[in-house]
Parts: sequence; C-alpha cells; structure tokens
Amino acid sequence: MSSPQDTAPTAADPLPAAVAGDPARLAAIDLGSNSFHLLVANYQDDRLQVVVKLGEKVQLAAGLDEEGYLDEAAMQRALDCLTRFAPFLDDITPGHLRVVGTNALRDAANSQTLIERAEALLGQRIEIIAGREEARLIYLGAAHALAEDGRRLIVDIGGGSTEFIIGERFEPLALESLRMGCVTFTGRFFASGEISEKRMRQAELAALSELANIQRPYQRLGWADPVGSSGTIKAAAAVMAAAGDAPDGEITRTGLAALRKRLIKCKKLDKVAMEGLKADRARVFPAGVAILSAIFEAFDLERMRYADGALREGVLYDMVGRNSPEDSRLKTLDNLARNAQLDGRQADNVAATAGALFEQVRQAWALDDDQARFLDWASRLHEIGLAISHSQFHRHGAYLLEHSDLAGFSRPEQRLLAFLVRAHRRKFPVKEWQALPESERRPHARLARLLRLAVILNHSRPEQPPAVPRLQAEGESLILTLDGEQTPALLLNDLEQEMAYQQAADLPLTIRHG
Repeated sequence: MSSPQDTAPTAADPLPAAVAGDPARLAAIDLGSNSFHLLVANYQDDRLQVVVKLGEKVQLAAGLDEEGYLDEAAMQRALDCLTRFAPFLDDITPGHLRVVGTNALRDAANSQTLIERAEALLGQRIEIIAGREEARLIYLGAAHALAEDGRRLIVDIGGGSTEFIIGERFEPLALESLRMGCVTFTGRFFASGEISEKRMRQAELAALSELANIQRPYQRLGWADPVGSSGTIKAAAAVMAAAGDAPDGEITRTGLAALRKRLIKCKKLDKVAMEGLKADRARVFPAGVAILSAIFEAFDLERMRYADGALREGVLYDMVGRNSPEDSRLKTLDNLARNAQLDGRQADNVAATAGALFEQVRQAWALDDDQARFLDWASRLHEIGLAISHSQFHRHGAYLLEHSDLAGFSRPEQRLLAFLVRAHRRKFPVKEWQALPESERRPHARLARLLRLAVILNHSRPEQPPAVPRLQAEGESLILTLDGEQTPALLLNDLEQEMAYQQAADLPLTIRHG
C-alpha cells in the first residue's frame, strides 16, 4: 500500500498581528445552501472594519438530486463564484482565511468532489461545519452587531437549514439547527412555480413540525429580544419597510401576514416582484416567508428586528480567538475530559511523549503547529472511549469524537481527532485510513504513528513521562533507537508487535538498540 503524495491545504495558524494590537487582514467565505458570501475585514481593538463584502446566489441546494448528489451545473456555479472571489484573497496571509460549508455540503453525497475542486482553486482547506456549530458562529456574529445586553433569540433562515440560538451577550445558552430552508422548501412545496394558500400552509405546517422539537424548551428559557439575521429576514424587513408595514424597521406579525397575502396574490414564483426585494431572491422568497411565518406562530412572536452580523462575521471573530487561550475548542475539550472522567496524569504523560516525538520529526516531515495541537488534543482524549466500554474503547472514542456536536470544531477537525483516537492502538485501521480524503491520508497517518508510539511508551502508566527514545524519519520510514540495557521486556514486546502492525499497513518502523 503506497502513501499518497498530496499534502493538505493551508490550515489555520495563530494571529500574532491581532494579538499584538496591530491590524490583521482576515477573510471568511461562507458556502451557503443559497448564497456564497465573502467578507474581508481588518481586525483591530476588538472590532472588524469591512474591506470587501460580496455575496452571490449560487443556490447549491437546488442542485441536489433525489439521491442527494450535487449536479455538475450546481458545482460549476459554485466554482465560478469562487473564481470571482479569489482575486480579493491575494493579500490574505496563510491562516487568516477560513472557508466553511453549511447544509448543502453537509447533505450532499458527493460533497468531497466539489470540496477538492474548490480547494485546488483557492489553495485553502474547506471545512464543513455541523448545524449547531453553524448556529454558534451565527450567534457570535450577530452578538457583535448588537449593542444591547439582555437575553435574545437569534433566528437565521438559510437555504437549507434554519438556526435558532438563545444567548446573553456573547454566550449562547441554546443552539439548534433545523432542516428547513428557503431553497429546500421551494423545491418541496413550490416546485411547480405556483403560489397558493394551500402550498403556503403546507410549507408552514412542515416548518411547525420541525419547530415542535424545540418550541417548549426554548420558550422555557425565554428571551426579551427576538432578532433575525441573513438574507430571508433582511429581505422581509426591506419589503415591509418599502410597503410601510415595518414600524421602526421591525418585522411585525401584522406586517408579515400582509406580506404573506401579497405573495399568494402573485400566484407564480416568476411573478414575485416587490419593492425592496432583489430579483435573484424572488423565487425562494415565498418559502422563506412561510418558514418565518411558522416561526412567528410557534414562538408567538409579535415582532422581530434584523441584525447585520451573521455566519461570516462569526467566523472572523472566532478566528481571532483560535489557537489562543480564548479558543472555544479548549472549553469543549475540557468538558469532554471532565465528563468522561479521564485519567489526567496518563493523558498528560502521553501528550508530553507525543509532543517530544513530534519535535524530533517535525522538520523531516514538514509538520506544523496546527498538527502539533491536534496531536496533543488526541493524546489527551485517546482514552475517552472508556466512558462507554473497555472493550474496543478506541472505536467507541472515535465514534464519540466524530459524531458529537463539538463547539468550535469543524467536521474535518473532528474527523482528524476521531481518526487519531481510532488509530492509537491495535491494528492500524487501513480501511478507515483509505476512506479519508486523499489529501488527509499522509499527514493523518504520520500523526497517528506518533500517537501510537507515545501510548506504547506510557503503557505501564508511569508517575512521570518516560525518557523519550531518539526518533528519526526517512521518508515514511521511522527509526526508533532505544537504550537496550534499560528497556523493559514488556516495552520491547510491545514495540515488536507495533513494528508488525505498522508494516502490515506499509508503514515501515525499525527498532534499534543504542
């Protein structure tokens, strides 16, 4: 089995300029189910100063067929849009750009095909984020746009999903993402192009069905300020304002009911034309209004105001805190370790050993700080599966890390943690390794091999981290040199077994005695 030659696209690095107080040029691309958005901004003194803000209606979700595959036309629309975004990224330094994908890319069976083509175009890793992580980032962006304190409900109607967040200041208290959006509901309820009372009510009832799962828990938490973000709600507010139905610029229940009637009178999607409504949103606007009407009905809202901050702003604010003590991922990892009641001393010892091995091969393998960070995190979580069962605990741990909602983590980041935990013991998981995107196989395998050695060197669960043998890398071959006179027999046996495991995966490991 040969190791792939590709390396992963650029990953995130710390933001030293922002930390030092100097302006940092940041950029975010939001690959939404309806629209793609680019935001370039200077960050200084806890504020974003917008440099470039672009959006295009790509309607990626409209390209999903019945089997859940994106068609070539939708993928080409996406790539054409990114080609137009690319020139605005020329002066963005590595690590200051993040590209995130949402519902359509979460759902598409062939999303990796588009991701690989887009990564090649941009030279940048694309990260699919889970629904609740999308909600967290939306809240972060909206919260920064709101000056007032107090508990608020944030609603963001997208092309394929709608996010609901209750929070105070910058802290979310409840996060949810429901599978309903203006593009997908257009396909479900307005595919014929007709608008009628019956079709509108069918769409509203479908939305109410989705909302039933969160209606009572959210109402128990309560809020003082309902706020909407992103395109559908912005468009609704603009249309109502143009019609004189939005006092103080707010969406009201009566104004929304009047807008609903106006849309039904249009009768056809291609006849929807209203002052304040952009032509490229017209076809998906009735479905968006149906979802918004259901939200007002479910939560008994009388009003909602619009806030400008959304996902892309949240991505930038989150990027500022990444790889620093404010990194939201650290809190998530601490909660995981605490809830699983992990052996902290063993976790620290394995992490210290893995870090020492990493530094010995960093240059030969061209490893970076981001990889060091994930190896450290996987080292500290490698026994998390013990919370379920001792038998096959590496498999249980991998499942937890891949499929849990981990605040701050994208799906590729969770996949990396899960793979490292899955691969840290027993036979090297060749099937899971080969299932990874090709660009991830070599770097992930290298980190997994270091973690495996760190776990073996700490097999006896010592009080302190053991002395670390010398490790060399020559291509994909690893050479571990031991002090033969002081090496316990059990450790020698473990290492001999590990040589066989790695050799079976075409990963050469040699054990030498100094």
